[in-house]
Amino acid sequence: MAGEAEEATLNIHPMEQFEVKPLFGDGPIHWYTPTNVTLWLFIAIVAIVLLMVMATRGRAVVPSRGQSVAEVIYTFVRTMIVDITGEAGLKYFPYIMTLFLLILFANVLGLLPYSFTVTSHVAVTGVLAILVFTAVTLIGFVVNGTKFLKIFWISEAPLALRPILAVIEIISYFVRPVSHSIRLAGNMMAGHSVIEVFAGFAAVLVAKTPLGVGLLAPVVAIMAVYGLEVLVVTIQAYVFTILTCVYLNDALHPGH
Repeated sequence: MAGEAEEATLNIHPMEQFEVKPLFGDGPIHWYTPTNVTLWLFIAIVAIVLLMVMATRGRAVVPSRGQSVAEVIYTFVRTMIVDITGEAGLKYFPYIMTLFLLILFANVLGLLPYSFTVTSHVAVTGVLAILVFTAVTLIGFVVNGTKFLKIFWISEAPLALRPILAVIEIISYFVRPVSHSIRLAGNMMAGHSVIEVFAGFAAVLVAKTPLGVGLLAPVVAIMAVYGLEVLVVTIQAYVFTILTCVYLNDALHPGH
């Protein structure tokens, strides 16, 4: 009996936090079923509206804290677009800004207790990556016509190597949505799993050590990992967005 109790105590399932569950009932999940993904995407959208619309509606000369944060984000994304794509990229600022805000808020909200990290699922990040891939490809052909295909032809390379490099470039181009989506989902899942494992060890050590002495080490570890995860969720939103800008620059300036 003691062995069974110990085994139950050590039963840690860090992947359970990523399960998609219906909000109402326990039935099967269909494409129209409201789930925890739906809920937390909605919460992220509401949070974005509160910050970027409600907090800035006064347009105060001396900004409030909310308006200051919104202005910093606005300036940050605008500067990033101009630095990578030039002034031509500002035409697509609304889409890139929306993408950055959605990923950032979804990542940050996923750090709240009992929340759900929607960006830990490739089903979410994959859709975002495919939309970026499709939009960038269409922009490339609309703006440049067939000259867009120059991104696959490395004119600086020796002539004999150009066909081989072209094949490699085509493959890498179509792999973009995969790497773009998996990078974000993988980082979100890894960080949250580590926090869950340390939390499970903390619970075990509290039960196994007198006066909870063993609690200190895992709690310190959780605090350290949580602090790192706050940095990671912000960086991952930035990485996803800056890669979008890089892909957009390829579409706008295929010969560069």
